[in-house]
Amino acid sequence: MATSLNLGYPRIGPRRELKRATEDFWAGRLDAEGLEAAAAEIRAGMWRAQAAAGIDSVPVGDFSFYDQVLDAAVLVGALPARYRALGDPTGLPAYFAAARGVAGEGGLAPLEMTKWFDTNYHYIVPEYSEETEFSLHPERLLAQLREALALGVPARPVLLGPVSLLRLGKPTAPGFDPLSLLGRLLPVYAELLAKLREEGAAFVQIDEPIFATDLGDVERAALRRSFEVLRAAAPGLRLMLASYFASYGKDLGLALSLPVDVLHLDLVRAPRDLAGALSQGVPEALSLSLGVIDGRNVWRANLREALGLLEEGQRVLGGERILVAPSCSLLHVPIDLGAETAMPQELRGWLAFAGEKLREVSALAAALTKGPEAAQDALAESDRQVAARAASPLVHDPAVRARLAALGPDDARRKSPGELRRAAQGARIPLPELPTTTIGSFPQTPELRALRAKRRSGEIGDAAYEEGIRAEIARVVRLQEEIGLDLLVHGEAERNDMVEYFGEQLAGFAATQGGWVQSYGTRCVKPPIIYGDVHRPQPMTVRWLSYAQSLTERPVKGMLTGPVTILQWSFVRDDQPRETTAKQIALAIRDEVLDLEAAGILAIQIDEPAFREGVPLQQTERDDYLRWATEAFRLATAGVRDETQIHSHMCYSEFNDIVPAIADLDADVISIEAARSGMELLEAFSRFAYPNEIGPGVYDIHSPRVPGVEEMAEALRAAAEVLGRTKVWVNPDCGLKTRRFEEAVPALRNMVAAARAVREQG
Repeated sequence: MATSLNLGYPRIGPRRELKRATEDFWAGRLDAEGLEAAAAEIRAGMWRAQAAAGIDSVPVGDFSFYDQVLDAAVLVGALPARYRALGDPTGLPAYFAAARGVAGEGGLAPLEMTKWFDTNYHYIVPEYSEETEFSLHPERLLAQLREALALGVPARPVLLGPVSLLRLGKPTAPGFDPLSLLGRLLPVYAELLAKLREEGAAFVQIDEPIFATDLGDVERAALRRSFEVLRAAAPGLRLMLASYFASYGKDLGLALSLPVDVLHLDLVRAPRDLAGALSQGVPEALSLSLGVIDGRNVWRANLREALGLLEEGQRVLGGERILVAPSCSLLHVPIDLGAETAMPQELRGWLAFAGEKLREVSALAAALTKGPEAAQDALAESDRQVAARAASPLVHDPAVRARLAALGPDDARRKSPGELRRAAQGARIPLPELPTTTIGSFPQTPELRALRAKRRSGEIGDAAYEEGIRAEIARVVRLQEEIGLDLLVHGEAERNDMVEYFGEQLAGFAATQGGWVQSYGTRCVKPPIIYGDVHRPQPMTVRWLSYAQSLTERPVKGMLTGPVTILQWSFVRDDQPRETTAKQIALAIRDEVLDLEAAGILAIQIDEPAFREGVPLQQTERDDYLRWATEAFRLATAGVRDETQIHSHMCYSEFNDIVPAIADLDADVISIEAARSGMELLEAFSRFAYPNEIGPGVYDIHSPRVPGVEEMAEALRAAAEVLGRTKVWVNPDCGLKTRRFEEAVPALRNMVAAARAVREQG
């Protein structure tokens, strides 16, 4: 019989209960006992939902208060000493200090945060040094296993593997390789497996997503050594190796040879890995978990095609050696489609959220075990919806396709080189050396959220809503003038999210009511769904930016989200190349850029925080992505005059290996996250002569901590030394939406004071 399993489930709760409980705990409205009780209730709901969907093996340990990588670091005692000084290293104070920092006098900065492979999920980056020692702290994981078993759930603990845990971390000293710590870490994992077996676990999933990257000989040797040690430590315990997001590639043979009982293949991202495994030969003792349901996107599966892949494996291995699964954890998709009552029924029929995906997994397992007739209704409905989507007029717009086909090379090139543009912009926008600005958004207050909610519910009309937005824009403009910023923003009071806001206004997009997914910690987003050809029916931001500019003599930046980020942070149609969709979005943004320019906006920022995130995990695919991603950005921006200043922003990514591509974007000014990573990006820019201007963030907005003037001034001096004073802008790491005004305003005052101090020093 084929087994159905799930690799991971969304942990935010059906109505974001975890977000609310955690933020209540941070604000002092809920004590630790109350937070733990809320978490236990959410976990029980996760497990029951999966069991009710017919899943034979349910993950335990995929729940987290903030991030699973931070959880793994705490589990093995790898939390840096500065946080352990707060008390129990497994306790909530130390845990949240590492995630968010500690505000106030003598506060602590948080650990660095970066993207989880090529997703929009952010993980907390562990720190390692020669002094790092490991010790097991399994209490939380063991307690969760007991909870699940007590509920009768067929529980399978999930662990982040030792090689990925080390390789995803950060050395605190140059030249130190965290993998050199493997010998210290493996005994802790061995001890953990023994304890899990004692608590009743029979099957353990070990995630080593590092397989999705280009491995070297050091990583290969570490992976082999790890699984040999873990196998010896856990006789009788069934072990599963899981990787996802990319093909095993040339390391498929290594994965097949490791001493595990089950190997997971992501057949959505790498469908040819199954044929590769079967042709290389699957050891008799090895079963395959086949990830045929997309864990990263929201489209209903083509169950006939998925069943064909499963049957291919079954013909060679037999049904008992096939496990049916999603491609990866369902952390990346919304929980339940049932809440989407306002969505057109036709479109709703094409979708599957986490709950629906698990039912697809169960249906396929039944069809594989008992024959297609056992899942006849599911297969027939899949056939009907796949055909309906392919033929729907909602999907296709001939005018959009004709415009894209008519583009020529000059459409993606600015009229003049950057040096000439800089002179024209300097004459039109007189700014001081080291000009100060922000990334765009200002804090979204409870009053703003309430205003939007009242409009949605019909409690107030459009006129009252717009009056409230105009008042907030005016307040933010006055505040920036008083603080002394040089290039202002309108604050984005009208925007719910930097991608969702545009998705609600672009043709070919659909918004959800409750399609929340976790981005980091308690930050959740509702990615729009791109279902058809994209165009802009009407201007989206012009009236708000024009109003803001009318309030001040200082220049106000237009704020837009770039085509690659809109693509990456949406659920993208899977029936055409991503390049095509990105360029359709780029043309829609280009129309908005030109309208902003015509309205007198002198500087326009097109944010691309997801540009690095979209880079393929394996080297062979990167050049093609960078080609079309840079072209899409230039399509969006290249139509403006020389004197219009184009900005862009990127955050929370490793940029060192793509600096030439960032230069190819040809933005006049680019702002990049730098503070949380300790200005590490300056190393890349010291080796590459970046041609235009750059604003390396001088303070981290993802922490409530307010850095002092001298701390920011020191970061600014370091940037000016590497980049040259005439090319440096002064700004935070990212937008201020998630902060409170009580945190943002003093930080901005300190930032402006730091810029003035460095200017005066000459």
